[in-house]
Amino acid sequence: MRAVIQRVSEAKVTIEGEVRSSVGHGLLVLLGIEDADRQEDIEWLSRKIVNLRIFGDEDGVMNRSVREVEGDILVVSQFTLHASTRKGNRPSYIRAARPEVSVPIYEAFVQRIGADLGKAAGTGEFGADMKVSLVNDGPVTIIIDTKNRE
Repeated sequence: MRAVIQRVSEAKVTIEGEVRSSVGHGLLVLLGIEDADRQEDIEWLSRKIVNLRIFGDEDGVMNRSVREVEGDILVVSQFTLHASTRKGNRPSYIRAARPEVSVPIYEAFVQRIGADLGKAAGTGEFGADMKVSLVNDGPVTIIIDTKNRE
């Protein structure tokens, strides 16, 4: 799994002109899934995101997690995170899992991150043409790949 995590003051997903989901202070998580992803990836990534200390404490130091600041999380599926640009100018998405694999993993991840956060996460709609808007707070953007746990 590959995730781009952005600390936001607000974010929303709009589908066909209607807001599907929105969050205030918290995180926008763009999530890419590949065939090799398993339950352990879901659990590890969810814990990592919910506990990332990227929110300011009383001294303005990034020392608090989204859970500690009672923030929200919006999770949006994004298969293009697994794009390969090695050859030519047209990205290849061969590493991105097909919907029959990725939908159950995405849904399990959304459930797990809600459980780890202590409240439901907002979502987009898998496979839909979504318009995602956000106000990146900081800006703070973190990239995590469960296959390269740095």
